[in-house]
Amino acid sequence: MGKQGNGVLMLLTKVLLVVVLLAVMTIQSACAGTASAAGTGKVELKLAHFFPATHPAETVLVQGWAKAINEATEGKVVITSYPNETLQKAADIYNGVIHGVADIGLSCFSYNKGRFPEMEAFEQPGIVYKNSKVASKVAWNGVKELNPKCVQDTKLLMVIATGPGDLFTKKRVTCLEDIKGMQIRATGITAETLELIGAVPVGMPQSEAYEALSKGIAAGNLAPVEVLKAWKHAEVTNYLTRTPFLYNNLFYITMNLEKWNSLPADIQEIIIEVTEKFHEEVGIGLWDMQNDEALEWAVNDQNMEVIELTQEETEKWIKAVEPMIEKYIQQTGDEGKRAIETAKRLSEKYNEIY
Repeated sequence: MGKQGNGVLMLLTKVLLVVVLLAVMTIQSACAGTASAAGTGKVELKLAHFFPATHPAETVLVQGWAKAINEATEGKVVITSYPNETLQKAADIYNGVIHGVADIGLSCFSYNKGRFPEMEAFEQPGIVYKNSKVASKVAWNGVKELNPKCVQDTKLLMVIATGPGDLFTKKRVTCLEDIKGMQIRATGITAETLELIGAVPVGMPQSEAYEALSKGIAAGNLAPVEVLKAWKHAEVTNYLTRTPFLYNNLFYITMNLEKWNSLPADIQEIIIEVTEKFHEEVGIGLWDMQNDEALEWAVNDQNMEVIELTQEETEKWIKAVEPMIEKYIQQTGDEGKRAIETAKRLSEKYNEIY
């Protein structure tokens, strides 16, 4: 090879060395940046739910819980909330958490009917819950006892309940005959309950109920009193019939299992400890806190009429829904029977306490 060829080869060799050197430096810089980020130990989590941004489920529960965890972890865990179905629809949230669309999800078990059979035991009509504290304590402690298979695909962090619910309608309902054929918004167990008393359930989440009521797609709603104000349903209904024996609805806060397992053990321990404390001090009474204010607003500001069923009429309604628990046990077998027994036993215990 001549001198000219040797010169070209040396030049190419130098260029190649420069390229390799630059690549190495780039990789080292990227690794250093990654190491620096990892060194901060910061974990950012997305939380999806369907409540409006003004609802206490967002302003009190989600924001309060996220703040408590952030403070307890010294800023290492940051939870960003996506309310009002901005990240996922209510019925899609649980599966969204499983697949990592959201790291954490807050929604209702009842929005996925049949997906959580053991949890349905705590929503059956005929089991008495005096308030949301009782219903929440029963559900959460029941979950701990039963360790249901249906929630093993995520890390379940919290379960709270609405407790008793009432019937909100456009027309007066004072007896069982009044509700026959009436289209009532409902989900899950509530839908089956309404069928037994002769109503026609219309399945949809609370986020869609206002429009359905205003347009006449539904003639009423069976829900906790808080929706009268929080979801403005007192603007589109006229009567409230007390039916606490018909309703209880469970909400969950749960986390993607892979994300949970990736957290350091000390962070996991802090999250569990903070969540248990927040559940006890805030979560279990969240719906009790809202109901009194909502009822006052509905009656005084929206002129809603409150109707109390007679004892004789109440007994008719309760008798009409008795087949629900029997049917549930037939469908779910020994696991369902155990769940019902657990719900009844714990409800008796916590009704005495709260």
